[in-house]
Amino acid sequence: MADVITARADDYSQWYLDVVRNAKLADYSPVRGCMIIRPNGVALWEHMQRVLDGKFKDTGHENAYFPLFIPQSFLEREAAHVEGFAKECAVVTHSRLKSSENGEGLVPDPDSRLEENLIVRPTSETIIWDTYSRWIQSWRDLPILINQWANVVRWEMRTRMFLRTMEFLWQEGHTAHATKNEAIEETLKILDVYTSFAEDFMAVPVLRGVKTVSERFAGAVDTYCIEALMQDGKALQAGTSHFLGQNFARAFNCQFQNKENELEYVWSTSWGVSTRLIGALIMTHSDDQGLVLPPRLASLQVVIIPIYRKDADRVAVLDTAGRISSSLKDAGVSARVDTREGFRPGWKFNEYEVQGIPIRLAVGPRDVQNGTVEMARRDTGEKTIVPQDGLAVAISDTLEAIQQNLFDRACRHRETHSTHVDTYEEFKAVLDEKGGFVYAHWDGSAESEARIKEESKATIRCIPLNQEAEDGMDMITGRASKGRVVFARAY
Repeated sequence: MADVITARADDYSQWYLDVVRNAKLADYSPVRGCMIIRPNGVALWEHMQRVLDGKFKDTGHENAYFPLFIPQSFLEREAAHVEGFAKECAVVTHSRLKSSENGEGLVPDPDSRLEENLIVRPTSETIIWDTYSRWIQSWRDLPILINQWANVVRWEMRTRMFLRTMEFLWQEGHTAHATKNEAIEETLKILDVYTSFAEDFMAVPVLRGVKTVSERFAGAVDTYCIEALMQDGKALQAGTSHFLGQNFARAFNCQFQNKENELEYVWSTSWGVSTRLIGALIMTHSDDQGLVLPPRLASLQVVIIPIYRKDADRVAVLDTAGRISSSLKDAGVSARVDTREGFRPGWKFNEYEVQGIPIRLAVGPRDVQNGTVEMARRDTGEKTIVPQDGLAVAISDTLEAIQQNLFDRACRHRETHSTHVDTYEEFKAVLDEKGGFVYAHWDGSAESEARIKEESKATIRCIPLNQEAEDGMDMITGRASKGRVVFARAY
């Protein structure tokens, strides 16, 4: 039986950790700030990976892999990049250990000191652009559209499983283009990919926007993002796509001969999402009973629980359950019959509820006789008796209904937790009493942005794309503003 899950209303942070642990998504590592991703967590990430990888390949991208270790001098070539990542870098200085002179342990062998320190990959722009500078000579070599699935290390001081860990899994795309317009088009195309994935598969509505200068990626000209709102009223950055201009091409002297036989620097983008998406999914949909999975991302969509007390009923019940499972699989639904002995049906019901399986079917002797099953929906808890005839169609329709319900529910939550304010007093009151996305005017100054962040712990999550112009005044300085930005406290 799973441990008790703390109620969200009592302690949201502990609730989140309880869900991660009880749903068997991840466990703590002996290395501070890292996590062990368990099979359920890996299965979820693999499903996300398959969907996203297909979308990337549909838009012309290929997968490659670049080294985990990056020469320190590479990081130093792009000034904004090194400033942004210097405090998060793990550094390799020696290649081996030896016994200490007092025999009390191992120490770095002084004779193995590296000629140059190596940085454990926090992101790959530098090593990739060193490579691209050798691959690109002519306009005929462009565009390069490459993605890699990898792990990265960022030496975070305050960590939380999936949301912020020192090592995490992600994908990072790095593309090279002949023109500025092509690079910007690529940046926005990937933003569209991330948006459709979040909304259509994760059932998480997102805001699309551009980051302010202080919040953009280190070394980018512009950072575009998707922002999601969690149940506790905090925002979560769910994906970013960066227009890098020619910054890294200049840093690594990556030039090409254009069609007019003139040399110019390459234009570039980078973009990525990570296992943080699992955290976003948990905090958007899950409840006090445990994890809730959107059907389109659940590696197991339907679990079938055989129920019988007498050995005489066992064969008929298992045969019916197996037949139902086969028909569902034939219809493209992932299903499994839980035939484990020694576990009571109620225990199994609870286990699959905690793990978020979208639909649970129970089959007993009476169901065999009546040609029915009991169907329970994870999103609503509703139980209905359903005929076995046409069950595959009914299950498919119900899975789509669950997917839509989760999205609609998250949209309603975002709508009721989105507020327009005009004064700083209103702004602070909404943050403290309601949370969520707060739309307010901003004069565009770093000083105003920094003051609000310091005093309220809220940041500008994005400047929304395609919003209508609206003249107003900055709520602190009183200076003119051409539109509202989105503030929130965030993970």
